[in-house]
Amino acid sequence: MEDKAKKLRLGALISGGGRTLMNILDHIKAGKLSAEVVIVIASRECKGAELARQAGLDVHVVPYKQMPDVETYSNKIVELLDAANVDLVIQAGFLSYWKLPERYLGRVMNIHPALLPSFGGKGMYGIHVHRAVLAAGCKVSGCTVHFVDNEYDHGKIIVQKCVPVLPDDTPETLAARVFEQECIAYPEAIALFAAGKIK
Repeated sequence: MEDKAKKLRLGALISGGGRTLMNILDHIKAGKLSAEVVIVIASRECKGAELARQAGLDVHVVPYKQMPDVETYSNKIVELLDAANVDLVIQAGFLSYWKLPERYLGRVMNIHPALLPSFGGKGMYGIHVHRAVLAAGCKVSGCTVHFVDNEYDHGKIIVQKCVPVLPDDTPETLAARVFEQECIAYPEAIALFAAGKIK
């Protein structure tokens, strides 16, 4: 029987539909990832928060817009993560900026729906990214799992996956193809972290 104590303790940060979080949970349930999601923090009430509650997870909504400043917001998130004793934080469609204290650097991951460093930065999320990729005439796109630092889409790259951009692609069809790869890349990056293969 697997030693429960050895499971990686994950904290998930979400803002939207929760698809990325559900994919991670599927990998855990299937025994492909030795981890457990011990806390979910949502920046607003969203479908992802509801799905996480239905999955029996500990969900906290910390509304970005109701906080006086980034410091207060960041402190609240860190307080919750500390209390849950997380090993690794996964941003899963989290759209709010928070400041990482030094002890969390190298312990927070994000997934971005393009091949960073291209098509990253403030305002570059979701469908906006895929529109920009198509407008630039790119022949390939993909996704990037990276460590988070205190700049948007800036930290060290962990895993990247590529997809072709097809001549008849719309932002939606490209997004669907990229998301298939996201579902592979994120669990892969978390498994590398759990195995101590990345720092």
